[in-house]
Amino acid sequence: MRFLKGHGTENDFVILPDPDAEIDLTAALVARICDRRAGVGADGVLRVVRAKRSQEVADQAPEAEWFMDYRNSDGSTAEMCGNGVRVFARYLIDAGLTDPSGFAIATRGGLRRVGVEPNGDITVDMGKPVVLGESVATVGGAEYPGLHVDMGNPHLACAIGDPVVQLDLTHQPGFDIGAFPAGVNIELFNPVGVSRAIMRVYERGSGETRACGTGAVATAVAAAALSGDTTGTWTVEVPGGTLTVTLDDDTSYLSGPAVIVADGELMLAE
Repeated sequence: MRFLKGHGTENDFVILPDPDAEIDLTAALVARICDRRAGVGADGVLRVVRAKRSQEVADQAPEAEWFMDYRNSDGSTAEMCGNGVRVFARYLIDAGLTDPSGFAIATRGGLRRVGVEPNGDITVDMGKPVVLGESVATVGGAEYPGLHVDMGNPHLACAIGDPVVQLDLTHQPGFDIGAFPAGVNIELFNPVGVSRAIMRVYERGSGETRACGTGAVATAVAAAALSGDTTGTWTVEVPGGTLTVTLDDDTSYLSGPAVIVADGELMLAE
């Protein structure tokens, strides 16, 4: 099968063009593709499917021609991926499959409207974040309280006093399974100065990644709550680069780079 490889702030994805939903994309196949030694290697898979070909998003088809069928690297499905949707958009634009002046993408988390900035960055309307209360993440025996933020997928964004660069995220942080029965993406961040945060993330189904777009928005929401100003623009620094999050009273916007780095033919031995 044909594939492409892309990344957004080094959160990397394998893109599988499959307009008519003909690929039997099993969890095992996704895991093999994402294997960094025996496969292409990625944090997840973005399958490009016409929205009208998928019952999951058929209600979005009148407004969005393309469905981002996103899978985590372990093969599990996910509702949304902020970096993934920008890379998905970059593929559609480069392939001439959409109007670059503005378009919508169907996702399991709902429609996401996309635009291209003059510098080439992709901006996505991520929808209004929903704060569902507080919870606690546990890393290395230390407990960090944070906000439960729904971005179409679940997040727990924790401001911490310890430098995030020193955390050991080789293992999944502990969390309240009662609050997050389907798992959760956990962001740990240091607020720095005015409207800036340094973040690391452990994504459910993928482990620590170099960036997380929905997680950057959740981090901005949590940092803004601490500052007392819930609107404005935040710079979120991640190991793979820098993302910009704008919060207003009605929605949130995520801006950042999206790059296609390779394409080819995928041949996995049985």
